[in-house]
Amino acid sequence: MTIMRTLPALAVGLTLSGAAAPVAAAAAARCAAGWAGTVEYSRHQASSDSKTLKRVSGKGTETTNASINDEYVAQIAVRPAPGGEYSIGTANINLRATATETINSSDQMICPHERTMRQMSGQFVSRSQRRGNASGLEAGVDITTDNDGTYSVSVRLPEFQGTESGSNSASFSGQCKAKEATNQKIADVPTTIDAMRFSSSGEDRMQPSDPNRLTGAHSVTSYGVTESLRWNLRRCGGDLRLIDLKFEDMRFPTWDAWKNITEEIGTIDGNIVRLTAVVANDSPEEKAATVKFRDTYKGDKWDGAKPDGLLGEVSITVPAGEQREVQLKWDSSGYAWFDDGRPRFTQRIKAEVEDKGKKVDDMTRNLKVAPKPLVLVHGLWSNWRAWESWQNILTTSHSYDWKAFPVGEKPEHGRMNTGDEMGNFGPTNTIAQNAVELGNYVRYAQKDRNAWHVDLVAHSMGGLISRRYIHATMPTYPDGKPQVSHLVMLETPNRGSSCADLISIPLELAGRSMDALRELRPINVLRFNAENNNSKGVPFSVLAGNPLPPVCRMLSRNDGVVAEPSAKWIITDNETQTILHTSMTGTEPFASFVKPRVALGPGKQAAEGSSAESGGSPRASARLMILGVENSDDAISVMPDVSKVVTIAPGQILDVAIPVSDAKNFGLTFVAANTISATLIDHTGAVVGASLSDTPEASQIFRSMFVDREVTKGKWIVRLQSKDRADREVILSTWSNAGRSDT
Repeated sequence: MTIMRTLPALAVGLTLSGAAAPVAAAAAARCAAGWAGTVEYSRHQASSDSKTLKRVSGKGTETTNASINDEYVAQIAVRPAPGGEYSIGTANINLRATATETINSSDQMICPHERTMRQMSGQFVSRSQRRGNASGLEAGVDITTDNDGTYSVSVRLPEFQGTESGSNSASFSGQCKAKEATNQKIADVPTTIDAMRFSSSGEDRMQPSDPNRLTGAHSVTSYGVTESLRWNLRRCGGDLRLIDLKFEDMRFPTWDAWKNITEEIGTIDGNIVRLTAVVANDSPEEKAATVKFRDTYKGDKWDGAKPDGLLGEVSITVPAGEQREVQLKWDSSGYAWFDDGRPRFTQRIKAEVEDKGKKVDDMTRNLKVAPKPLVLVHGLWSNWRAWESWQNILTTSHSYDWKAFPVGEKPEHGRMNTGDEMGNFGPTNTIAQNAVELGNYVRYAQKDRNAWHVDLVAHSMGGLISRRYIHATMPTYPDGKPQVSHLVMLETPNRGSSCADLISIPLELAGRSMDALRELRPINVLRFNAENNNSKGVPFSVLAGNPLPPVCRMLSRNDGVVAEPSAKWIITDNETQTILHTSMTGTEPFASFVKPRVALGPGKQAAEGSSAESGGSPRASARLMILGVENSDDAISVMPDVSKVVTIAPGQILDVAIPVSDAKNFGLTFVAANTISATLIDHTGAVVGASLSDTPEASQIFRSMFVDREVTKGKWIVRLQSKDRADREVILSTWSNAGRSDT
């Protein structure tokens, strides 16, 4: 038996008065037992060499490639010897070493009875292997400490018996007289694996707060050989101790493809994390233990006094002198945030091991949990730039680890076509086609962040595209949670937009139907709702805007595109703000509406899930009940009184005559590039409305002018003026006798 003697450790501490001895030093002086724990020694050698020489004939070459790969790993269990300051080391050793030499030769010769050169080649491979496995070997482990608190760890590993084998092979081609390939194997023969000795640098220092625990690593590389030492030791503890606490998550998109989580990268909110604690038994008897995993706030700036929470517990039996792993799968949903909405940058997880109900050891590790990716879905006549400021918004709200993924920013991963920009009346995708592109972008975001779940924020028509994706193609996972954790809609026309009627109908009559616009007509959204009514457990929320009186002959207040009832539809989690349609992707809607719905701490998420089961939460039902809710004036198609499609040249002023009938009010709705100005002139020559280029009004999707008084029959004029450098189309429609509503 190889034994070791450990010198007493002296903990050094300073006080201002110098009157009292440090508590840590006193505790260290009282502890004189040997060390227990684990030490791992590894030796790795990998080298290669290549050289090419000319053959004697001068017409060929010979290339030699040689490589060595040598891996030696020893796991040493250290435990105190009975009744003294000594410790006993027991090693399990594994060796795998391979040396390979490959010679490739080529030459040119003329064979007898031939007139042309022939290319000849040969390959010769020689391989030798050494293997060795040994368990229960006596090993020496020395831990020496100095008066200044530094210490060193050294190991002495004995020689042991292994085996050596090899093989030789040769192959040829092109020879004048064919040569047969050969393959020879050399049987295993006994060999001795050399003893090993290695020490740490001696510069590691004990922690004054815990001088009876040593944890560290040391590595040296020289001449292609790397030797490493890792140790986890303690003294004056119980029979059971924790050696390690590690975290893994799954590599998307392969379920159960577990990988280690590095502290710098962390994991993503909503991922399943496998917590693994390694428990060692230093006693001569088998031990039953309980390992508890806790959510601990100790050390947190704001919640340091908050008690630990229990994540789960597992029972385990550890044989004498051995170690075992215990695992718990933990759902990280919500752990990027506190319940009050503050960002939570680091999750502290503690493992405790209990012996007969009494805690005998614990270990705490940090785990960074970043928020779920936010996939941003634009609407009609828009593109990814509508969300260009959102990465800065997310960074400010949490950290740079909260990533925004505006659909189409990297078009190789998916690009929706909804018209791209105002004034573009060319072909577009359908909602179903755009939903496929959205699905591609969601998967890109998941792969980029290794996230199993995402949040969607959708503006305008993007909400219908998102609803279609969720209903038709959103996948499910074994964790039982939907891929999309939350769909937040910003002024989505969930019952259509009468503005789409006024602009789409002229295009359809001209044989130029624009799918993205046509599908927003109330009659078409009614059909869409009947066909796409499965939310698959995804919570829906919607923000409506109502700063404007009726436009596009809507009977309700609206945001210039969508009436308030159309946005709210049957979604119980809804709010109304005085925000224009094109301002919905700004900072204020994010702060007041979006963030409170996606920045949910674990307690908030649990509360939402609980109320969802009772039917009282904003979480949409698995299948939306839509029958009987579409019979609304805002869902009735609006036919224009007059509609026209005109083209205006660069710099041109163009008057378009509009016949007007007797009515209690009159409105004009048109779509044009923001470089186009429009002025409405009545039959007396008076200007009754204007929408000028390069103004906030010109940035709206549908531009409207409303004359809220009685009008008489006559010929009115819409005067268009272009500041553009290219021909531009303008589509306009008129409407009259709109109902009045202040709600």
